[in-house]
Amino acid sequence: MRGLLRTLVGFAAIALIVLPVVAVLQGWIGTQRFPLRTLRIDGAVAPDNARQVRAVLAPYARRGFFAVDLPSAQAAVSRLPWVEHAEVRKRWPDVVEVRVTENRPFAYWGDAQLVSTHGTLFPRVAGLKLPAGMPRLGGDPRSVATVLALYAKSQALFGTSGLGIRSLAQDARGSWSITLGNGTQVVVGRNDAEARIARFAGIMPRLVAEQPARVLQRADLRYTNGFALRWTDAPVLPKPVSILPPQDRATQEST
Repeated sequence: MRGLLRTLVGFAAIALIVLPVVAVLQGWIGTQRFPLRTLRIDGAVAPDNARQVRAVLAPYARRGFFAVDLPSAQAAVSRLPWVEHAEVRKRWPDVVEVRVTENRPFAYWGDAQLVSTHGTLFPRVAGLKLPAGMPRLGGDPRSVATVLALYAKSQALFGTSGLGIRSLAQDARGSWSITLGNGTQVVVGRNDAEARIARFAGIMPRLVAEQPARVLQRADLRYTNGFALRWTDAPVLPKPVSILPPQDRATQEST
């Protein structure tokens, strides 16, 4: 009987020590005594985005320093569409630190997404400032790295001719297509895409030079020994109209 009593007393003593600690860690008590007063955001974050971070973390911060659920708070910040990476930490006695890396738009992806400079897809949300002249890319979301790699190689190949890549995409059948900076449509096909593009980029300046009065509208590279080209007549520019007074125009014409 005495042994049982000592055991019960021992359990009670342990409970008296453990339960307050558990209560503090769970946020049941102590939130007023150990509040989180400061949220510190590290990194170059736009003001609107910083306000979103504060709003997301507010429910977690209310639980107090010891009870804040850092993994859940970090996951909540990471779910913001413009966040590429987030890390949430706490500093004694009342500080929560957030390190955020924003997605930096590099290209459009389809109609509703963007590609970051690190090759991450993220939603295109209203109010996001986008750099001018971004290319338009597309394809299977699982093949972002492949699309970016071919874009970089194509950009370098056509860059020697003073042309850029306006868009590059791979359809559901695996066929590649490109729109050059001057509007020329290039159908690459599925096989040997890089080799076909390199071959065409090397010969395109000569083809254009041989047709000074025409514009290359479309090039089909899906041939073993050549290309199928579609040309249109170059637009005729209107003659300049003089705005000089009649007497000045007569003087100009006489000279």
